[in-house]
Amino acid sequence: MATLKLIVASYSGSSALRADGLNNTTDTIASIAILIGLRLARRPPDDNHPYGHWKAETVASMVNSFIMLAVRLEVLISGVQHFFTPERTSPDLIAGYVGLFSSIILMSVYLYNKKLAKKHKSQALKAVSKDTFNDSLISFSTAIAIFASNFSMAWLDSVMAIFVSLIILKIAIEIFRGSAFELSDGFNENSLIKFQQTNLTLHEVLEVESIKGRTYGTIIYVEVIIKTNPEMTVKRSHELTEQVENLLAADFGVFDTKVHVEPSTLIDS
Repeated sequence: MATLKLIVASYSGSSALRADGLNNTTDTIASIAILIGLRLARRPPDDNHPYGHWKAETVASMVNSFIMLAVRLEVLISGVQHFFTPERTSPDLIAGYVGLFSSIILMSVYLYNKKLAKKHKSQALKAVSKDTFNDSLISFSTAIAIFASNFSMAWLDSVMAIFVSLIILKIAIEIFRGSAFELSDGFNENSLIKFQQTNLTLHEVLEVESIKGRTYGTIIYVEVIIKTNPEMTVKRSHELTEQVENLLAADFGVFDTKVHVEPSTLIDS
């Protein structure tokens, strides 16, 4: 699709279709990066990576955002320059038909990627599917703009190229922020509150001293300190930690929970 758009854009003189074609070019490169990231993420733990290689998927998403940012900035600058060109001509209508054809194909790819992302709970594939959905809408909008530019509105082709670049820049920044948040061990505070409230549903858990979470790709790790009756036996404490682990796994899909038990001072005599 990228090759077709760039060739037709060169022939038809459409800045909007060129922007769309470069957009698909970066998507192709980004998809390869995501594929490599997914492959690396599923390698088993080793001595240097006791938690596994799950963050490789997040690194791939960040690489994706860098590629998107670099190319979209170039397209944005080019679109602005073309807009201020004194003499503008309307692009050939074949560019519009290519845009419509691309929109249909990309919508099919989006539905397929969305299904895969949901099945495998992959944030990288989710990001790719979201990008593909936007690409489909952009291709459709590009086609409409090209058709409209042939009705004494040649400037509309340049405006659409600028508009496409701004939308993709926004998406790239969002992907970068999400990847950076995960790589820096950021974790959703609302999820931690839910984990804590769930632990307190066990009547023998008197307090939750602290709770921390981190993600490795699609895998969630939790560390929690609970306080219990000081007279509780070691055996019962162990059974309680297993209850906490099973509860978080069943309710929230937590892959691994490390539970530390401490005596509570609430019932000291």
